Amino acid sequence: MNQTPKIAIIGGGASGVFCAINIKESRPEADVTVLEAGIHPLHKLSMTGGGCCNITNDFEGVGALQQVYPRGYNLLKKLFHDFDHAAAVEWFTRHGIPLYTQDDHRIFPVSNSATDVCNRLLGTLNRLGIWMLTGRKVTAISVNPDNKFSLQTSSGDDISDELFDAVVVATGGWHRDALYDSLSALGVEMLPPVPSLFSLKVKSNLLTNLMGASVANAAVQIPGQKFRAEGGLMVTHFGFSGPAILKLSSYAARHLADNNYKCDILINWLGKTEDDTRAELTDIMDVNSRKSITSAHPRGLTQRLWEYLINRAEIAPATKYSELGKKNLNKLVSTLTADIHHVSGRGQFQDEFVTCGGVSLNSVNSKTLESKNVPHLYFTGEALDVDAITGGYNLQGCWTTGYVAAKAIN
Repeated sequence: MNQTPKIAIIGGGASGVFCAINIKESRPEADVTVLEAGIHPLHKLSMTGGGCCNITNDFEGVGALQQVYPRGYNLLKKLFHDFDHAAAVEWFTRHGIPLYTQDDHRIFPVSNSATDVCNRLLGTLNRLGIWMLTGRKVTAISVNPDNKFSLQTSSGDDISDELFDAVVVATGGWHRDALYDSLSALGVEMLPPVPSLFSLKVKSNLLTNLMGASVANAAVQIPGQKFRAEGGLMVTHFGFSGPAILKLSSYAARHLADNNYKCDILINWLGKTEDDTRAELTDIMDVNSRKSITSAHPRGLTQRLWEYLINRAEIAPATKYSELGKKNLNKLVSTLTADIHHVSGRGQFQDEFVTCGGVSLNSVNSKTLESKNVPHLYFTGEALDVDAITGGYNLQGCWTTGYVAAKAIN
C-alpha cells in the first residue's frame, strides 16, 4: 500500500466512523474518506438506548456468546481477543467519554446522552482531518488491474473519479440494492438480509383490552423449534413486544422470514415450570378457598392480566377457589405455562432496526475481516452477517469489527 494510502469507508454509522478514527490515529498520513448515504452521520447511534446511547455491555452472566449473538458468535469470540468490551470502555474513556455500568449490565455514557457521544466522535473525525461526505450513496465498487478501487455514487459527484487503495464496507442494515449486487459481482458471498429485533403482530379481540399490560419474567418459544427466549413481555395495540419477544425475533429471524412471519408462539407468562406453577396456584387456593378466583393471583401478574388468563382458560370468573377442581386447575396451569397465540406478521421497524444477513463470514478472513476474493476490501459492523439481541451487544460488534479492520489496514 502507498506511503500515503487513500482509504474509503462506505457508511457513516458507528462501525464506519470508529474504523476511520482508528485508521487515522494509527496512520496519520493516511487519506481517509467516509461516504454516508444519508444527511446525518451516526443517525442510528443517536437513537440507541432511548437516546442515552447503550455503548456496550459488561457481558456478566453471558456464559456463551451464542446467547447474545445468534449469528457471528464464533467470529466475535476470536476478535474479542483484540478488542472486547473492556477495550471499548477504555477507548471511549480515553477519548473523553466516561462511562458507567447499570445494574442490568448495560454500559452508558455518564452524560446519558447519545448526542454527546455522536458529537465527540464527529469532532474527533474533524480534528484528525478525516473527510465526511454525506448524501453519497455508493452504488458500485469496481477494481482496476492495479487493484485500485473506484466507487460510483448515486449523486454522480467527482468521487467516482478517485482511486482508493483500500475500501471498508461499513453499511448498516442491508437490503437488496445496487451495492449489494455489486459486491456479489465481485465474488463476495452475500446472504439475503432479513429483519431482526422486531415485535410480533397477533390478532386477538381478547388482547385489545390488555394494551400496556406486562410481565417481567416471561418465556416465549416457537412450538416445534429450538427458538426460546426469556425476559419482559408487553402487550401492545397490535400484539406482543418487550425483551423476550425481541430476543425471540433475533434468534428466529431467518425462520420467521422463511415462514412469512406467520407461526404460533407459546407464552409462559410466569417463566416457571408446570410443577412450580401448579404449586403456586395450590398455595393460593389453600389460602383463598372461600374467595373467587379473581380475588388472588400469582405474583408477577396484574389483576387485568389475571382476569384475561382466567377467560383464556374458559373458567367462570365467579368460581370460588374451593370449587375450582382438578380439571380447571389443569386448564389454568396450561394457560399460564403454554398460552398459544398465532403470529400474523411483524411489528413496524424499530429505530434501532437490525438485520440478519449480509456478507457471509465464509467470505472474509476471520483475523482481519478482509475479503478472501478481493484484496484490500474489508467489511465491518452490520455489513457482516453478525447481529445481536438488545443490550449494547450490537454496538460492541461495531466497535470490535471496526477496530480489527482498522488495524489490519495499518
